[in-house]
This record gives sequence, structure tokens and C-alpha cells, in this order.
Amino acid sequence: MLKGSVWMTAGSIFSRVLGAIYIIPWMAWMGSSYPSANALFAKGYNIYSLFLIISTAGIPGAISKQISHYNALDEYATGNSLFKQGLKIMALMGIIFGAIMFFGASFIAFLFTDSDPNSIPVIKSLGVAVLVIPILSILRGYLQGYSDMAPSAISQLVEQIARVIYMLLATYLIMQVQKGSYVDAVTQSTFAAFIGAIFAIAILLIYIFRKLPKLRELSRNGKPASTLDKNFAREIFEQAFPFIIMDAGITFFNLFDQSTFQQFMLMFVKASKVQLDNYYSLFGFQANKLIMIIVSLSTAMAVTAVPILSGLFAKGDKHDIEKQIANTIELFFFIMIPSALGMYAVAQPLWTTFYRYDALGISMLQFSSIMSILLGLFTVLSAVLQALYRNRLAIRYLVIGFIVKVLIQVPMIGMFHEYGPLVATSISMAVICWLMLRKLYEIYPFNIERTENRISGIIIFSVAMFIVVAIINWIVFRFVGNSDRIVSLFVLIIEAIIGAGVFGYLVLKTKLADKILGSRVARIRRLVKIK
Repeated sequence: MLKGSVWMTAGSIFSRVLGAIYIIPWMAWMGSSYPSANALFAKGYNIYSLFLIISTAGIPGAISKQISHYNALDEYATGNSLFKQGLKIMALMGIIFGAIMFFGASFIAFLFTDSDPNSIPVIKSLGVAVLVIPILSILRGYLQGYSDMAPSAISQLVEQIARVIYMLLATYLIMQVQKGSYVDAVTQSTFAAFIGAIFAIAILLIYIFRKLPKLRELSRNGKPASTLDKNFAREIFEQAFPFIIMDAGITFFNLFDQSTFQQFMLMFVKASKVQLDNYYSLFGFQANKLIMIIVSLSTAMAVTAVPILSGLFAKGDKHDIEKQIANTIELFFFIMIPSALGMYAVAQPLWTTFYRYDALGISMLQFSSIMSILLGLFTVLSAVLQALYRNRLAIRYLVIGFIVKVLIQVPMIGMFHEYGPLVATSISMAVICWLMLRKLYEIYPFNIERTENRISGIIIFSVAMFIVVAIINWIVFRFVGNSDRIVSLFVLIIEAIIGAGVFGYLVLKTKLADKILGSRVARIRRLVKIK
């Protein structure tokens, strides 16, 4: 499980970092069209994310779980039959939702982009990607059913590399060589999702063909395939439905911002469409792209926690469930709080390195960094509730939080203008997380005092790290200025090393790391000679 978690975390982190790095040349080649291009790209991808979640429908996870179940019973042939049936379902879902995006692009643009005509070709290009992504997802789910996480992680990285190469090459040719339209460049940049998916599918098929002799041997030596329940498809969809809703939770919030931001802002400020697109892209795309790197850490933890809690629930071991919930929450805060405060501290060199200096953008990133703690906590707690078969509760709390978001969006924009959507999302996510934590403690009363003490220690050490890095930041940029990207990159690397060193030293010295991560941390302490 640990090996699989490392693979999944590494694949996710590297692909997200790569997905952030490409912005540097992409922005340079877009030139003065960058703000509009960036906003158009963000709008298209938010719509794509929603269709992606619906089209895959949580079925790959359900298939993976079922295959693992049948493999444990030595019924490999049955698992393969399930996979073939799931593959047909996924191919059909890809065709249906790909066609809806492609042929219904105008209506989708009306719903989510205020009928922006530039978004129509972008939505169509992403519809082509939706055609094949469901097949990619179920291939990953099949291999994960055999507890083989490496192919999924490697295919994720290859997918991102192929996507970035295509989009940068297309953008360079259109904007720099042909001096063409930024809309064409963005359309090709979003079409790159299809190119990446094709490469990822190819990688997974290679892995499957390599494993084919072993898979056939397991099928031959195992029990013969049992007759599938004629209601299998319905049961899979029922099991997958909560995952669709919860996985789409953050996307729902993003789409609501995207659909309403311009209209609501115009109620309080006088600004052009270009200015409003720039405001939206700052928090809805650029800052969001960076904070999702650290939010993905919580996603990896959620994936790890689900099978453990599900197993304990099946055994009816209430005491161990309580311990595991506390451990999961403590581990989340141990990773997320220093990551979020660290990103807040290095926001200036980080933003300048990726997007060039922008005081408003840096401020947006700082706010978003704090908000990422709530986004990550939502991800982990919703996974915990689903693992404990509290799906309806998780969905109910998400709906309550979304209603809060809708109700306070206009007042928050009125009070905080361009920061309003971030404030509204933070408050709404805080409500959801509080409801989830309260219910979990009510059902499984874990050791709240121990958890509070450890989280307090994490916060204190994270703040100490933040202060050190903030002081370095203030001194350096006071003398070298704000705009140099090379200097910012150098400062970013130095500050990241120093920040990690400060936090690492404090948690090792006080043995807080041992309490949360386990006794093996003592080896690290001996290695770095900390008593």
C-alpha cells in the first residue's frame, strides 16, 4: 500500500508541477493576448473537468475494487469479464459525453461562459479528449485492481509530457511563426489533452500486453468465471454515483465562479471584459494551478485512507476506526499546513517565476494558499465518510456548503470585489468540513485532545518556518527588486530548502514527527544527528 501510495503521489506531483511550468513559455509566446488567452483556457478546462468526472462516472474505481475482490477469491476470469463489460460501458460514456461537448458547444458556452463565442472551439476540442479519457481511466483502474500502481503513475507523467510538448509547439507555431489568433492557439492547447490521453493509453496497453501471459495463467489456474449478476451495471453505477458528486465538488464551486463572476462584479465595479477576464484568471486559473499541486497531496492521502477504513469497517472494529480517523487527520495537517504556509511565504518568488511579477496575483495566491487547507481537508474527510459507507451524509454536507456559497457570493464580492469568490469558497468549505468533522466525532469519538495537541504543534512549527522565510523574502526583494524571474527562481529554491529545513528540524527535535509518522522517523534523526 505504501509503495502504491508513493507511486501515485509522485505521478500526481510531477505531472502537476510540469503542468504549472509550461505556463512560463506559453505566457511569453502569447504576448499581450496572454490575459484573455489564460481566461479562455481556464473556462474551457473547468467545463472539461466537470464532463470528465461525469463521463468516467466513478466506474474505474468501482471496477478496480471489484477486480481486486474477485482476485482475492481466486476468480481472475470473473474479474476479466467484469473489466470487458466495464470497458464497453466506458467507451459508450466517452462517445455520449464527447458528442454532447462537441455538438452542444454553443449551448454549453451559453450556460458556463456567458455565450463567449471564443469558448466554442475550445469546448469542441476538449470534447474530442472526452471521447477517449474514459477508456484511459478504466485501463488504469484495471491495473490498480492488481495492486499495480506504477503503470498508472508513469502513464500520468507521459500523458502530461505529451500534452505539454504538443501545446507548446502548437502555440509557438501559431503565435510566433504565423502571428495568428490567440483563440486558435488556446484551441490547440486544449486539444493537447487528447494527444496526451492517446500516449497514456499506449503506455498502459504496453504494460497490459507485457502482463498478458501472467494474466492468462492466473485465469487458467483460478476458478472458472461465474455468471455475472444481470444487475451488475446498475449496481456499479449506484456504487459510483457518490464518487461522481464528491469528486466534482470543487469543480462545482469553480464553475459557479466562472458562470457568475463577470455579472456579479459589474454590480459593484466598472470594468471592461478584458479586466474582468484578468481578475478571474488570476484566482480561477493561475493561483488555482499552483495550489492544486499541494491539494493533490491530500488526494493521495485520501486514496490511501479509503481501503484501510473500509477494511476496518468490514471487520466492525470501531476502536481501530477511531484511531485511523485520528491518524488520517493528523497526517493531513502535518503535510498540508506547512505546505500551505510555505506557499504563502514564497508566493512572491513563486508567482514571479511562473507568471512575472503581479502584486494582485501574488496576493491572490497567498489567499488561495490558506484556502487550499480547506480544499484538502474537504477531499480527505469526504473520502473518509465514503469509506465508512456514509455516502449520503457526504453528499448532503456538500449540498449545504454549495447553498452557502450561492447565498454569500454576491455579498462577498460586494465587500471584497475580486477576492469575493475566494472568501465565499473558504467560508463554504469551512462549513462543510465542520459538519463532516462533527459527524465523524459523533459516530467515532476519536481522541480529540491528542489530535488538537499535535495539530497545535504543527501550527506553531509551521508559523516559525513561515516567519523565517518571510524575513528572508523581505530582505532579498528589498535590495534586488521584484521583477527579475531568474533571481526569483533562485530565491524560491533557497527559501524552499531553508523552510523545509526549519520545519523538519523542529518536528524531529521535538519528536512530533515520530508521534505522527511512526518510530522509523528515529532513523532520520540519527542520520542528521538530531538528539
